[in-house]
Amino acid sequence: MTEDWDEIGFVISSRYRILALKRLASGPATPSQIATDESVGIAHVSRALQDLRERDLVDLLVSEDRKKGRVYGLTEEGGTIWETIDTENLAKNE
Repeated sequence: MTEDWDEIGFVISSRYRILALKRLASGPATPSQIATDESVGIAHVSRALQDLRERDLVDLLVSEDRKKGRVYGLTEEGGTIWETIDTENLAKNE
């Protein structure tokens, strides 16, 4: 497994990025599902997803034009990054 410590550091520096990746590791979800499942604000989740998407760790699974019901999922790299964070216990009790 190739660890990308820059990406791992980026993810674990934000509680909301950790929560978003953790939730998406169990399957695709909308921002509101993630916010509800993790009991955090939707604005934080949306920002975290945007940040993760810019780094190609998550993907938008529906049309870019869609404003409601946007479904996100992990990319292959996002899955690998989450696996390392989880295995190495780097998520700090999130």
